[in-house]
Amino acid sequence: MRKLPRVLVVEDESAIAELIAVNLRHNGFAPILAFEAEAARREVEAELPDVILLDWMLPGESGVSLARYWRQHERTRQVPILMLTARSDESDKVQGLDAGADDYITKPFSTKELLARIRAVLRRRTPDALDDLVQVGELALDTATYRVSFKKQELKVGPTEFKLLHYLMKNAERVHSRGTLLDRVWGDHVYIEERTVDVHIKRLREALGEAGSMIETVRGAGYRLSVVGLRAGTVASADSSAT
Repeated sequence: MRKLPRVLVVEDESAIAELIAVNLRHNGFAPILAFEAEAARREVEAELPDVILLDWMLPGESGVSLARYWRQHERTRQVPILMLTARSDESDKVQGLDAGADDYITKPFSTKELLARIRAVLRRRTPDALDDLVQVGELALDTATYRVSFKKQELKVGPTEFKLLHYLMKNAERVHSRGTLLDRVWGDHVYIEERTVDVHIKRLREALGEAGSMIETVRGAGYRLSVVGLRAGTVASADSSAT
């Protein structure tokens, strides 16, 4: 199954937080609730969310202060932040956006607008997490139907290999180190050995069959997905069969 986008809801009014959480669950998101700033910090330190809904007024520390803090650190700099607050003056909006918020939603708000804004920032910041069809040569991957095919023949690919292939196809012809693949596919909150990447690359190649030769090993650098690899593999097979 595809991992649902994680939305950290930082809101001290429990009734509002629960209402937002219910609507998020019903629309394909995984909400995490934090009712004060310190709890929000702990949640982000434990695992990066895909987007943060951040109330302005919080016990102990303001949402603006939290936004500034997350924007100052490399690990959290790219996480989309939507300020959610009753403060509607233009000066307040400017202050929130200057602190690093990607969007600013004033209370009261409509659920449909909130969901639309969340999807919008996810499209801007994390397009790989959204439904799309990716194709490299005759290899195709559809995140909406969770299918992989080569020459229009469906292939059976495991969940981790699916994510790995998706990233490689979205960034075809580029060389990716094992460390980069760990961060991009497994997430920077997961601490596993780099050789784990080699194991999953091997499994992916086996699952892809003929198309497996598209995944090239670049000695001393990492891996690359390329249609050139497929042509090279085809030539090598033809040469071996001729001898």
